[in-house]
Amino acid sequence: MSARDKEHMAQALALARRGLGLTWPNPSVGCVVVTTSGEIVGRGWTAPGGRPHAEAVALERAGAKAEGATVYVTLEPCAHEGRDTACADAIVAAKPKRVVIALRDPDPRTSGRGIERLKEAGIEVTEGVMAADSIEITLGHLMRVMQGRPAVTLKIAVGADGLMPRGKGVPVWITGPDARAHAHLLRARSDAILVGRGTVLADNPNLTCRLPGMSCHSPVRVVLDRRLRTPPDSQIFDDVMVPVWLVCAAGESHPNATALQERGAEMVPVPVDADGMLALQHALEKLAERGITSVLLEGGPQMSRAFLDADLVDEAVVYQGTRPAGEGALMPFASDGLDRLTASGDFQQIRSRTFGPDRMTWWRRNRKCSLALSAA
Repeated sequence: MSARDKEHMAQALALARRGLGLTWPNPSVGCVVVTTSGEIVGRGWTAPGGRPHAEAVALERAGAKAEGATVYVTLEPCAHEGRDTACADAIVAAKPKRVVIALRDPDPRTSGRGIERLKEAGIEVTEGVMAADSIEITLGHLMRVMQGRPAVTLKIAVGADGLMPRGKGVPVWITGPDARAHAHLLRARSDAILVGRGTVLADNPNLTCRLPGMSCHSPVRVVLDRRLRTPPDSQIFDDVMVPVWLVCAAGESHPNATALQERGAEMVPVPVDADGMLALQHALEKLAERGITSVLLEGGPQMSRAFLDADLVDEAVVYQGTRPAGEGALMPFASDGLDRLTASGDFQQIRSRTFGPDRMTWWRRNRKCSLALSAA
């Protein structure tokens, strides 16, 4: 790739990141329109709720200057019409000379058809520019389309001893404010946050994004609760503007359902597995059917272990403080310590960062979806 292509695609990717957590069921896409002289005449990213698309926004801002220009887009322009004109057709109508695409869209409604429309119109197309970076941003969409479930990021916080503090009805902090702020940024960039009923009982959290000015970025709150025994007076129901979905067992009676619905909860029935537990794969598939593309898993040790054992964790973020977790501390994966994740060979560390005295490490599953493997 040329230095210029890389520079402008990096700008488009930065725009795409702005929409993370806000655009589901659509992927968050970024688009930049650049003239032959190097002037950026249009920028756009997918709007909240998924419409309008990034290309439509950027082309509208570029206006007539899009003719003869180069369009940089992080995901193949869609080839299907919904409420708006297909993006591939909108680009053709704008008459750019060239379109640079980071990644093909596996969605069968597009999947190469958008590129073909551009080429048939005589537009030069370059593919694969910064594809790996686009995969990182678009992973939730790729997983939903190709594997029928959202991408899952596990988030845990441990003390210097590698253990988790035990909640006693209120959240217990093991890291400082800077690390916690970053964790809230993860919430803001996720479509949903997932916990078990045990976490609700132990910490009574509200599970919203509490960064200044970003409450509107709070993800859907999802609680795994087979028998719907979450207390109706839990704080999670206090913010009525952020949805609460309770994943429960299908085909069972739930006497508490009416009280929870009156508190604004929505029920999501799923099958139970052979052990009588909620079937995690089915639960994720149900979330995907509802449009969720990315899930931040903030459950306790039992849930974290269950998702790891089921091979349903795609990435993991570990925050580690400088003091021990204290009396009654818990192993992060039930009977296993951090080695269950970090020394399993299933994950590799892709980045690390410090927040004051606290340290964060980010881990990615070695096995990716097939498109990720081919483009990385």
